[in-house]
Amino acid sequence: MIGVYGGTFDPVHYGHLRTALEVMESLALRAVHFIPCRVPPHRRQPHFSARQRCRFLQLALADTPGFVLDTRELERPGPSFMVDTLASLRQEVGKEPLCLILGLDAFLGLPGWHRWQRLFDLAHIVVMDRPGYRADWHPPLLEWVERLGTAEARELQRLPAGRIHFTRVTRLEISGTLIRQCLRQGRDPRYLLPDPVLDSIKRSYATESKHD
Repeated sequence: MIGVYGGTFDPVHYGHLRTALEVMESLALRAVHFIPCRVPPHRRQPHFSARQRCRFLQLALADTPGFVLDTRELERPGPSFMVDTLASLRQEVGKEPLCLILGLDAFLGLPGWHRWQRLFDLAHIVVMDRPGYRADWHPPLLEWVERLGTAEARELQRLPAGRIHFTRVTRLEISGTLIRQCLRQGRDPRYLLPDPVLDSIKRSYATESKHD
């Protein structure tokens, strides 16, 4: 069973890495594919270039078995629609279960995604829940949660796609915006992201300053 973790990763930080590790362990995933987005359909363009974000992910994932950098969205032209990404992965893995890993906020916004109902044909949806929080589901998500929701992680192993599973994770209030803000203000974002990633960011900033 493979996890799929998409995002801009602008830059990757411990909020991404810790939650991915907990999901991988709790669901016994053999791998988690980190898939950096090339053209985000629902948000502004990333601050860092695709090449930089790729490099940051390479540094961050290097020491964790099962964490995989997957660049298929960076190599595909046009908006990075997750339905296309999952269709591509499905062709490669056959009937092996795929688990699209989403934060709760992203899941609540799912009806605004391109061909969102098709996602359930291609993968399970694993929602990283916040401790002590339960969303008030609204249509059309309510119907899908009631019909496809399962509390049993083993159910995801039995089918290649089509279930919704909620899992509790440690929520770290870290964001790429916070890290970039620290850097702009001359504050140290250490302990928010891996040191090799921070060092690479500082080198890129230093190179840009020389060219100004």
